[in-house]
Amino acid sequence: MINKLINKLANSEVEESLANKFRLKRFRYLETLYNALPKPVRILDVGGTIDYWEKMKFTNKKDVLVTLLNIQKENIEYENFCSVIGDARNLSGFNEKEFDIVFSNSVIEHVGTFEDQQKMANEIKRVGKYYYVQTPNYFFPLEPHFFFPFFQMMPLKIKILIMMNFRLGWSDKKILSKEEAVKVATSVRLLKQKELKHLFPDATIIKEKFCGLNKSFIMMSKK
Repeated sequence: MINKLINKLANSEVEESLANKFRLKRFRYLETLYNALPKPVRILDVGGTIDYWEKMKFTNKKDVLVTLLNIQKENIEYENFCSVIGDARNLSGFNEKEFDIVFSNSVIEHVGTFEDQQKMANEIKRVGKYYYVQTPNYFFPLEPHFFFPFFQMMPLKIKILIMMNFRLGWSDKKILSKEEAVKVATSVRLLKQKELKHLFPDATIIKEKFCGLNKSFIMMSKK
């Protein structure tokens, strides 16, 4: 019952889910930026996968060149896509302003501490002429990775206790060890709007709303 509800609301892989509808809507902002640029457009997707771009119907476009950067390399059959292994906090393999757009969807909250997030933001601004960075809002009541109300605001010891006694998010089992619970709990650091303004001071902030509340933020450089 709970898994069905999660799939209906939060599984972006399900076409009719609320999460997928949000994802499609927010992608339109990227398309607007893409359409305004001279072709071909070079895009770096930090943390992206080919599956995402297939669902966005971008793999059939011949006037875009997309580099996917992730912790694992993907096998890709599209000539205008390539996959590289890399670290979002260190894009030293790329030159300054090498890409027309740097795109990152729900990744910056996973790179570590605020210092790590600052490094990622600095690299995005360095290698891209324009950028699009989306991330969940810290103050949205339902934590989007664990699907537990206000989980992000709880002390670590409470998070550990909850994770070792309940199945959270997409997990089909409880976490048995304290060490694993700490690792999972600290793998996500949601950002507040004021922190995003600090990371991307020149950005336009697009607020994605649900029931009148800010569900997530999109930081876009001004065209």
